[in-house]
Amino acid sequence: MAERTSAGFLTMMLEPTPAVAMTLPAEVREKLAELELELSEGDITQKGYEKKRGKLLAPYIPQIQGVDPSLQIDNRIQASSQALLPGSKHNKTRAANTRDERFRSDLHTEAVQAALAKYKERKMPMPSKRRSVLVQSSVEACTPPATSSASEDEGSLRRQGRLPTSVPYQGHGHPAVEHWFNRVIQGSSTSSSASSTSSHPGGRSATTTNTTAHAALNANAAATALANLMAHTQLDNHSAPPDVTGLSERSSLHVERPQVASVRGVSRGYNHHTSVMETADGVPVNSRVSSKIQQLLNTLKRPKRPPLREFFVDDFEELLDVQQPDPNQPKPEGQQMSPLEGEPLGVVTNWPPSLPAALQRWGTTQPKSPCLTALDNAGKPVYTLTYGKLWTRSQKLAYTLLNKLSTRNEPLLMPGDRVALVFPNNDPVMFMVAFYGCLLAELVPVPIEVPLTRKDAGSQQIGFLLGSCGVTLALTTDACQKGLPKAQTGEVATFKGWPRLLWFVTDGKHVVKPPKDWHPPLREASNDIAYIEYKTSKEGSTMGITVSHSAMLAHCHALTQACGYTEAETITNVLDFKREAGLWHGVLTSVMNRMHVISIPYSLMKVNPLSWIQKVHTFKARVAVVKSRDMHWSLLAQRDQRDISLSSLRMLIVADGANPWSISSCDAFLNVFQARGLRPEVICPCASSSEAMTVAIRRPPEMGVPPPGKAVLSMSGLSHSVIRVDTEEKLSVLTVQDVGQVMPGAVVCVVRVEGTPYLCQTDEVGEICVSSGSTGVAYYGLPGMTKNVFETIPVTSSGVPISDRPFTRTSLLGFVGPDSLVFVVGKMDGLMVVSGRRHNADDVVATALAVEPMKFVYRGRIAVFSVSVLHDERIVVVAEQRPDASEEDSFQWMSRVLQAIDSIHQVGVYCLALVPANTLPKAPLGGIHISDTKQRFLEGSLHPCNVLMCPHTCVTNLPKPRQKQPEVGPASMIVGNLVAGKRIAQACGRDVAQLEDNDQFLYIQDVLQWRAQATPDHPLFLVLNAKGTVASTASCLQLHKRAERVAAALMGRLNTGDHVALVYPPGIDLIATFYGCLYAGCVPVTVRPPHPQNLATTLPTVKMIVEVSKSVCILTTQAIMKLLKSKEAAAAVDIKSWPMVLDTDDLPRKKSAQMYKPPTPEMLAYLDFSVSTTGILAGVKMSHTATSALCRSIKLQCELYPSRQIAICLDPYCGLGFALWCLCSVYSGHQSILVPPLELESNASLWLAAVSQYKVRVTFCSYSVMEMCTKGLGSQTEALRLRNVNLSCVRTCMVVAEERPRIALTQSFSKIFKDLGLSPRAVSTTFGCRVNVAICLQPNRLGKLAEQGTAGPDPTTVYVDMRALRHDRVRLVERGSPHSLPLMESGKILPGVKVIIANTETKGPLGDSHLGEIWVSSPHNATGYYTVYGEEALHADHFNTKLSFGDTQTVWARTGYLGFLRRTELTDASGERHDALYVVGSLDETLELRGMRYHPIDIETSVIRSHKSIAECAVFTWTNLLVVVVELEGSEQEALDLVALVTNVVLEEHYLIVGVVVVVDPGVIPINSRGEKQRMHLRDGFLADQLDPIYVAYNM
Repeated sequence: MAERTSAGFLTMMLEPTPAVAMTLPAEVREKLAELELELSEGDITQKGYEKKRGKLLAPYIPQIQGVDPSLQIDNRIQASSQALLPGSKHNKTRAANTRDERFRSDLHTEAVQAALAKYKERKMPMPSKRRSVLVQSSVEACTPPATSSASEDEGSLRRQGRLPTSVPYQGHGHPAVEHWFNRVIQGSSTSSSASSTSSHPGGRSATTTNTTAHAALNANAAATALANLMAHTQLDNHSAPPDVTGLSERSSLHVERPQVASVRGVSRGYNHHTSVMETADGVPVNSRVSSKIQQLLNTLKRPKRPPLREFFVDDFEELLDVQQPDPNQPKPEGQQMSPLEGEPLGVVTNWPPSLPAALQRWGTTQPKSPCLTALDNAGKPVYTLTYGKLWTRSQKLAYTLLNKLSTRNEPLLMPGDRVALVFPNNDPVMFMVAFYGCLLAELVPVPIEVPLTRKDAGSQQIGFLLGSCGVTLALTTDACQKGLPKAQTGEVATFKGWPRLLWFVTDGKHVVKPPKDWHPPLREASNDIAYIEYKTSKEGSTMGITVSHSAMLAHCHALTQACGYTEAETITNVLDFKREAGLWHGVLTSVMNRMHVISIPYSLMKVNPLSWIQKVHTFKARVAVVKSRDMHWSLLAQRDQRDISLSSLRMLIVADGANPWSISSCDAFLNVFQARGLRPEVICPCASSSEAMTVAIRRPPEMGVPPPGKAVLSMSGLSHSVIRVDTEEKLSVLTVQDVGQVMPGAVVCVVRVEGTPYLCQTDEVGEICVSSGSTGVAYYGLPGMTKNVFETIPVTSSGVPISDRPFTRTSLLGFVGPDSLVFVVGKMDGLMVVSGRRHNADDVVATALAVEPMKFVYRGRIAVFSVSVLHDERIVVVAEQRPDASEEDSFQWMSRVLQAIDSIHQVGVYCLALVPANTLPKAPLGGIHISDTKQRFLEGSLHPCNVLMCPHTCVTNLPKPRQKQPEVGPASMIVGNLVAGKRIAQACGRDVAQLEDNDQFLYIQDVLQWRAQATPDHPLFLVLNAKGTVASTASCLQLHKRAERVAAALMGRLNTGDHVALVYPPGIDLIATFYGCLYAGCVPVTVRPPHPQNLATTLPTVKMIVEVSKSVCILTTQAIMKLLKSKEAAAAVDIKSWPMVLDTDDLPRKKSAQMYKPPTPEMLAYLDFSVSTTGILAGVKMSHTATSALCRSIKLQCELYPSRQIAICLDPYCGLGFALWCLCSVYSGHQSILVPPLELESNASLWLAAVSQYKVRVTFCSYSVMEMCTKGLGSQTEALRLRNVNLSCVRTCMVVAEERPRIALTQSFSKIFKDLGLSPRAVSTTFGCRVNVAICLQPNRLGKLAEQGTAGPDPTTVYVDMRALRHDRVRLVERGSPHSLPLMESGKILPGVKVIIANTETKGPLGDSHLGEIWVSSPHNATGYYTVYGEEALHADHFNTKLSFGDTQTVWARTGYLGFLRRTELTDASGERHDALYVVGSLDETLELRGMRYHPIDIETSVIRSHKSIAECAVFTWTNLLVVVVELEGSEQEALDLVALVTNVVLEEHYLIVGVVVVVDPGVIPINSRGEKQRMHLRDGFLADQLDPIYVAYNM
């Protein structure tokens, strides 16, 4: 991992003043270095570190009078940024061997600190997290630290800025957690008042003061104060803001979760005494949320990037903003580079013809010579393999593999077959025997990692590699085979994605001795495959790189020459011996030269990081092969080892010298070990890649090579692929060391990374390419990729190939410096190209680590990668958080990391996530499996415990915001439409035909009386209960009689024209009392009864409707009457203020003197109250005329007459549901089978079973019913069929709704129940709204069907361009095209109804291709709002509006819905062309963002698709921020996974940046009775902080 070593942080921390800095004695500085390293690796606590460090420095720090030394130390960061100006005049006093100050590797740390100093004043809102999540992430993941709570000096210093916080979390399963958790949210709870002033949009400043004795327990008070404290805190590390997350309502003072009342404006059942402020638009706001959002807005007000050039772009040019290259960016100016040739391969007289031949030579001539020593975990040598043993054991294995394994008398393996080698990292001996055994048998070994579980990181890809290589046999050791996961049968489990393997154990007892006359074939090295090495690409796919026998031999030859290997040298190898440098040096080249390898397993390094140095000392090794990590680790442990000497080393090969940060490990290592005999010149970094093998290596000093080089490069230059040495600004530079010279016999050049491989200029960074006989040959089985990588032909700028030999791309980015030294500045794998500039993942990691990381994250446990969002790469940083890091410290560290990266790399981080310790997928030898981490991030299974998204700063390619043009005048509009040949968008249903017998009645109650006389026993209603049996029925006469009784009861008590609230469960009572009211001359208002289990939310709505409708009396059942006056009800509403309540259960059988006859049909018949989707309670007035007209239209449209039966599964309280329950049957005489939707909760199949049982042709339902059926019965269609449920009788199933048709739901319903005979054409939608409850109804039928009865074409689906829709344009596209949105026609327009599409602002008619408001004119329009609760003035023109031009006479009602009309090619039965009406969404709900109109449902659909655990979603805006609320159906761990996915999908599909993501429990998003989301209620609940969210993320 990127090591910006500790020497870095150190200097920063141990130099309190410039003067003291240079006067510390060497041994004190060495001790300080050790301390710092211990802290960085977590070996001592921060407290211990500060204590020991204070002791060490005490004699050297001039005491400030009366100030605790620890205080001075705590100011070290501020001091250090001035203390360490590079080039300060003390440098000259350094010893001669110190390096030039510029090359100090710790410069970067100061750069980071200096960069952060600039940012002090920027504030960021901290995310809020539910307590349980906090506990889960910081407590369960770890054991509490052993130290007691903070020591006094440190504590007193930290506590001053704290606030009263809630009581420590109780009732958790860990007894020991309490004191410790308390420490995380330290705080005295003595102060009892928390005051806060915060400005809000609208300029009000509200001061909330809370002086209750329990301020510490009052979540809101603390939150208020807190949000505020956040707003005034400097981002420096001592006055960390208190923990917001500890303040959710789930503190130990258990607060009931408040329900969001179902009507806006009612005071919610929320009894905290918080002072609530309001924003400018009068929405009550609780200060915690609002202060946060305020802060967020303030952050956004300071634009960091140049503002977008804002001008209006034509609708379809709204393409993404393409980043224009900056004209001032640096460009390469050097000459074209010329290829660099290594020295020729020397001729060696007795060089063996192949590697097996070399093994034979040493095995027979020097059998006692040691080849490999293996160590156990204590560092003791357990076994030394001699060359003789290696030779005989490999022969045995080769013979066994070729001759003793057979299937059906056929040998299992033929020469050339691939065999997997599965050996653990602590058993190099068995691996070596197996590897050479395969070579001798002419089999191809494929070494892979030991799979530890069935789901190892990247294991599936390894399986894919094995499958593509055709591997059928795996070799392993006995111990390893026992440890593999097993299936039930006891055999080794088949791993996910792996082929079927035969496992063969290579231990002695399983192999046989070959007969005397058998000899392995020893051929000259050919171009056949010798072995396959696996490599994981940036995307996570695993490729097998084939290495031929000749390349293997040539590589050994080149390494021997470059490293000056001699016979019988001793070499220690710390690397993985299965691949790359560990294999090349420790298994192949060592055998070539009869060297003795001391193999040091990774497991030993973890226990004792010094082990490799001890072995160098013990075995007087001449060469050691390590990675910079091993050097870094050994620095930690070297204090107890005074007696080791590294003087025997002539070469310390640093295998990852290509990592730009290896230089700091080398420097620090040299500083410490030079005293132990390490000579500076033996450190030899090398660069290699799996494809090209070793590319370059620094030669050992005896070869007379030029001295090592260093370069200090400008980061911003590098981001444009240009080399600029040390610019003036010291902040963003990268120091790199050379990786030596090109390998012998190789030619190296540097080519452009993208496109044609042109040679780079000398001052340009490109990909290094190698041409030599010792590189890999191909990716096994991938000819296309092989051609790109292994057969590149570099060309000059004029396009001429530089050589006829193909080159191999090394995937290393670098350049050739002075003295022909090769420099590497990064890898292709870590390359992230963000808006045209290149950044290296390792560099970003190093910057993150330089932000005083050791307190919060683990070094070496950070992953940086880029994801593609909205056509550009975005940088993501994921780190493991230490278990004891508190929330706000981590948050603060995160915000500082963002600032540091921004400052040093000039690039924004898109997402920074912290995950609990030990949860990132690991690579086999430590380190993080990057591609797997990226995969988890993208699929939402990373489970972070902290997330910070910053889309606002780094997404700069959004389309330009749209600006409204001045409106065109009406006349030119008409002319324009005529010229363009567009018709004005209007349509109408057929004319209302001649009157039938019952149409002479003006009043619905007269129809009932007439039916009671004409057909007294004709059944009208049949109500089913949950069991599917008939609960009650009513014939014409029965209904009339019951209505008379009600009328008789009312007439004595009420006056004509009085309003009466009917509070009944769905059933005959409701219908009878409705007609009773009409008989008595009263105006009925149907009201949904309160829910007994949920009075707090449902009762206030009942109360409100009763009050708003001015009802003087409530009619209801005895049970509900008791409920209305109960104790529980008193908690929710004032029960003393109910009007008169009458129960109608036992009315006396008497009829009234005479029926009331209204003087005119224009009089009010009934009131229809409903809560709209925007949460507004609106009651509309229905006159007798409108009521009859409505019934007549429905009768004509659905062809209803007395012999028909229809089934209705709707709520009977408002809209079309009420009309179908209470009015239509009486008017048309058909029988209605009534299924109360509530009963479906206990019996989901009730409605469909009834439809089947009564062979119903026409049925009505709501979306919530349809959803219950698809979710509840989706898997039970077979069981229903066995119960003889058959839906083939259904001609039409209509969904009653006031919204855009939900296509996905209707389609899945049709698909699921197709098996039960439901015709795919049966399901259709309807449309009604407050001003007219039935505008469209009944599907349209075509051709043959039309003659059989119901007339009209098929319901049509069109696909429109979502981007055009945002500009109010309708553009039809093909199904499946990008950004297409399917819309389904809303049904056929009813007889007598006229519809037109009008512009919402100019009120002029629109052409066909425009989205506008649907206006309707019809005899059954409601006559007006009785009252609109809340916003009366706005609705005055809803019922009587005229067009501003065109037909200015007709009176229209505005529906408040946006839609468009489309003339189809279809004709209906009467030969008329059919006009289809498409409803797009409610005007009140649309979101105006960036000058465009968005429909919430579209954003919600995208969000729900983004992760399997999102059950539901709702979006709304607040002060131009888009807020997305998602319901999490899954464990709370997943909450933070959703933040990035939601942000990504909304950016990709809607070009919008999400401002706030709120994750809540299922069921929090309120819905109304029709199943429509109440987004405005949700918004109110969010602002009042009543949602009890699991997590709230504020995207920066």
